[in-house]
Amino acid sequence: MKRLSAGLLILSLWVGASSASAQDFSAYEGSTLSLEQCRELALKNNKQLRQQDEKIRAAGYQKDEAFAAYLPALDFAGGYMYNQKELSMFSSDQYLPIKNFNLETKGYEFAVVKNPLTGEPVLNNGQPIPEQVAYLPKEALTYDIHNVFFGAVTLTQPIYMGGKIVAMNKITGFAEDLAKTMRNSAAQDVVYAVDAAYWQVVSLKAKHRLAVSYVGLLDTLSRNVGLMVREGVATQRDQLTVDVKLNSAQIDLTKVENGLVLSRMALAQVCGLPVNTVFALADEDAATVEPGTAEPVATDYNMNEVYSRRQDLRALELGVKIFEQKANVARAAMLPNLALVGAYSFSNPNLYDGFKKNFNGAFSVGAMLTIPLWHWGGNYNKYRAAKAETGAMRMELENARTLVDLQVKQAAFKSREAEKTYDMTRTNLAKANENLRCASLGFKEGVMTVDNVMEAQTAWLKAHSEEIDSRIDVYLCSVYLQKVLGRLDPY
Repeated sequence: MKRLSAGLLILSLWVGASSASAQDFSAYEGSTLSLEQCRELALKNNKQLRQQDEKIRAAGYQKDEAFAAYLPALDFAGGYMYNQKELSMFSSDQYLPIKNFNLETKGYEFAVVKNPLTGEPVLNNGQPIPEQVAYLPKEALTYDIHNVFFGAVTLTQPIYMGGKIVAMNKITGFAEDLAKTMRNSAAQDVVYAVDAAYWQVVSLKAKHRLAVSYVGLLDTLSRNVGLMVREGVATQRDQLTVDVKLNSAQIDLTKVENGLVLSRMALAQVCGLPVNTVFALADEDAATVEPGTAEPVATDYNMNEVYSRRQDLRALELGVKIFEQKANVARAAMLPNLALVGAYSFSNPNLYDGFKKNFNGAFSVGAMLTIPLWHWGGNYNKYRAAKAETGAMRMELENARTLVDLQVKQAAFKSREAEKTYDMTRTNLAKANENLRCASLGFKEGVMTVDNVMEAQTAWLKAHSEEIDSRIDVYLCSVYLQKVLGRLDPY
């Protein structure tokens, strides 16, 4: 029953969480979202950004861990040991000779047994026999150490570690900044992906309206040609030609509708919404949205300012600093280390009171100095390897700056070309509209054929489609230019 109750509780919590999540997403069902709202949703729901947030949190913990190395460390160690035999100070009972004070010589002398007849000391194996001895039984100096308990509380305060602690604190600080930089770079990528998906939907919605208009034009033309066939002023070939064109336009309309559905799914996925969420975009129903850049496209940029704003270059700069500090850590292995050590040690049996069966201990304070003498070049080679890695990272940074120069020039060129193309497509669109008007009027007057009208309609469709593509391309090129310039602020 307990397991069943726990299972029901977990199930209810899961259902509640799912309902809450569905309720959160249902707020966007049928709503109209602007580009800024789509960006906010993507930044809020993106799992990669959440992962970067966790990396920032982990880097902060590592920074706190490195700072703790400045502070004294307090440790406890203890243990138990069973010994098979007891500890005995003597192998047998001991008889120790005793000295007496001699008033004549004013010193201590051994009292020995003398022959009463001769007055000479009695010898045993060539040695005089003491007159008095102190008896020390073996059992008196035998200690029970079968069960030994011991422990120690130690306090270690680093004084000089060759600069390793300072270097590790700098490394963890740079690592935290690196995690934040990578998070900002990922956020810029998310914003750019949202913009691309957003304008893709706007583009396809405009093309959908265009396709509907084109189908309407062909449908009207088909009806007019049908009337002309019945009047005998047009042939059945003309009717079939228009109908084939109409069927092809209807197929293209279906393709655009399918592409629009898929593009909406892609935008919903980027925004972190369920792919089946139905919502409108603020710019998709506008007849035309004039593109505009954040500022005029310049012919030249201050690359030092661009370098300072680029998050990827900032990450490489932090990487260089981290490798420099790694070299300092490797160098610390060749320098002396000095630490202050204090300890309180205790044991049972009591070593300080005749091995009695109780706990007792004592304090001790000292200093520990370690000086590396000879390691066959191991530490030095480790230091040289770290310096080489730092040099490689610097060259990678320089190469990245060169690529950024090229990237900025290409992005600015594409943005300028996109604006020129858009201006040309607008001019071409005006001519295509006028051409279609003239062809339609001429067809009504009987001076234009069906082929002339369809040719004008095709040119009109192409001009509109190119105008839509160029208009959206201006948006995307502008956003990409801001991204490569480091000005795409996701917040």
